[in-house]
Amino acid sequence: MAKAKTSITTENRSGSAADAAAKEKRTEMPLSDLHPFEGHPFKVLDDELMEQTVESIKQIGVVSPLIVRPDPEGGFEILSGHRRLHAAQLAGLETVPVIVKEMDDDAAIIFMVDSNLQRENILPSERAFSYKMKLEAMKHQGQRGDLTSDQVGQKSWAVNQLADDANESKTQVQRFIRLTNLIPEILEMVDEKKIAFNPAVELSYLKTSEQKEFLEEMISPHLHTMFVTPKDVDETVKYLSFTISEGLNMAFEEIGG
Repeated sequence: MAKAKTSITTENRSGSAADAAAKEKRTEMPLSDLHPFEGHPFKVLDDELMEQTVESIKQIGVVSPLIVRPDPEGGFEILSGHRRLHAAQLAGLETVPVIVKEMDDDAAIIFMVDSNLQRENILPSERAFSYKMKLEAMKHQGQRGDLTSDQVGQKSWAVNQLADDANESKTQVQRFIRLTNLIPEILEMVDEKKIAFNPAVELSYLKTSEQKEFLEEMISPHLHTMFVTPKDVDETVKYLSFTISEGLNMAFEEIGG
């Protein structure tokens, strides 16, 4: 995933309460000054919920302000509110309410992920890539904060903290992150519930070429009707001579198991 741009300044933590309140002040900003968070994993879909949001905005405007940060290359980068921005565009608005925050890259990634994970319906791919982005940001923060800590210790701390924040087990977080190793075609099928979560995790240990072969052998002829079961995956994995246990060991080493 692409990394977010560095903000113009860092937050002045020694400022007064009045200064902090001023930074949280709601202001109107032209839509043309706003752009998506670079590499954010959350999809903005023109679905029924979007239609409802557009109608609501036409009637009462954007109630909750977008959270943004300054972009050194111009304009402002959205941390929270990508769906509201799209809905405002569809509703024909020229400005939206925003709150501007000063954050470095790591803090911005963590804030963006935490804000968007509060939504009710999160796709597996969204959760997978958001966990991965947050984990990398947390590990980077740990490296800056404790230069004496070894790399394995930092990885373990970050995974445990991420699991606590997400109210998930450490193993479940790692399994979600594994989904980022799937080719787009298979990951899309996971989002569409054509492939269940457990077999999808197993498929993530296949090489890219093997995943493509899996599609050719089992899915492509039945792309719109087939639901892939664990048995289907197990048989295909055996056919491709792939050992899941070996992949598991490598994966735990990669992400701090």
